[in-house]
Amino acid sequence: MASFWHYLELVLFVFNLMILFYFLCLNLYYIFLSALSTIQLINFRKRRMSRHRNVKGSPILPSVSILSPAYNEEVTIVESVNSLLKVDYPKLEIIVINDGSKDGTLDALKKGFKLKLAKRKPSGRLETKEIRDVYRSRTHTNLLVVDKENGGKADALNVGINFSRSKLVCAIDADSLLEKNALQRMVEEYLTEGKEVIALGGMIRIANGCTIKDGEVTEIRMPRKMLPALQVVEYIRAFLCGRSGFNLINALLIISGAFGLFDRRIVIEAGGYNHKTVGEDMELVVRMHRYMRKKKRPYKIIFVPDPVCWTQAPDELKILSRQRNRWQRGLIESLLMNREMAFNPRYGAAGMLSYPFFLIFEGIGPLFEVFGYFMVIVSVLMGWINIGFFLVFLFLAVVLGIILSMFALILEEISVKKYIDENDITRMIALAVVENLGFRQLITYWRLRGLIDLMKRKRSWGTMVRKKF
Repeated sequence: MASFWHYLELVLFVFNLMILFYFLCLNLYYIFLSALSTIQLINFRKRRMSRHRNVKGSPILPSVSILSPAYNEEVTIVESVNSLLKVDYPKLEIIVINDGSKDGTLDALKKGFKLKLAKRKPSGRLETKEIRDVYRSRTHTNLLVVDKENGGKADALNVGINFSRSKLVCAIDADSLLEKNALQRMVEEYLTEGKEVIALGGMIRIANGCTIKDGEVTEIRMPRKMLPALQVVEYIRAFLCGRSGFNLINALLIISGAFGLFDRRIVIEAGGYNHKTVGEDMELVVRMHRYMRKKKRPYKIIFVPDPVCWTQAPDELKILSRQRNRWQRGLIESLLMNREMAFNPRYGAAGMLSYPFFLIFEGIGPLFEVFGYFMVIVSVLMGWINIGFFLVFLFLAVVLGIILSMFALILEEISVKKYIDENDITRMIALAVVENLGFRQLITYWRLRGLIDLMKRKRSWGTMVRKKF
């Protein structure tokens, strides 16, 4: 019997060493990304300070269609569209796609923008659900509304791409607000980087707590509630310490569905958005990498940190859990659909660096992390590992996370500073600590549930509740 317990203790010790090694590799990768992000953001800030280009006067200014898919968005749709109509860009068309909403979304659009039937025909060839009607606004001639049978967000975006006649298409969520000059800044980067750019992603920030008038953010403040406030720090770290880093080596695999700018022709060539995944935004970007590499065509997919899209963050645990569950399923689905990229030098840094990162640390990582926390705590309580081992684990699993969150806030301050109120800044610093002492672990648990739900072939998005801005 004694030998059995000795054997069990040995197995658990080896398992805990593996968990320790996992967290060590995870944080080394984060440190690597943070170093790349620092270089990228410093270079970006220097470029911004050295040039002030008025893209509106450029003779090669590309036309842009903003695509806004809407499903049961009655509460926020008018305010959201009003925000889009205020975007300062001369060659702009806004296409709202009503994806078979069951509430009063279409009626709200008809009333708010005096819609009339239009004869616009699709010019794209992406296969979609049936189109019911097409409307044009009497008050805003650049606003088009397409009413269609329900087919999901990916299908709605493909409809928007088909009806667009612009060089670039900008995908944005119906519950989000673009800053007035956000599109100008994106296009400025597009023109500066050259013809090789096929996709750009902007910065997503939390609108909760901000003052919003007539669809425009007039005062930037931290959310009053704890849950969305924690997400502010989380988003800053994810975008400034993650996507900026991958941007430097042209290995960016995610452009948020809330705000992305794409070359319409390349999107159509690559097959448009995939309706077989709940992570259609990531899957398209990964597939565009794969498509361009197979065609052996030079390309860039970039992240631009200062054009901002403000979005509503869930302020209830059950809503946030559904969101993170869906994100996790979408991540794994996107990776599996493009699995030939994994560790494949043919796909450059995207295949050799970012794909393995998302697969090992973001995809199946929650499995290691949740069981790691559980087993290490059990081992300490049972006396199977010493306090020194536990402190090393605590440093790798928690303390380094706090340091990285703090570093992300420093990058925020020196590059694209948005929060100017001292109380908000102090609160963000405190949240950078609190976020790693329970919130991050809770998010990891929800991601694990998403992994399990994927194995059960769960396909639903989960109900998301919209509130007025």
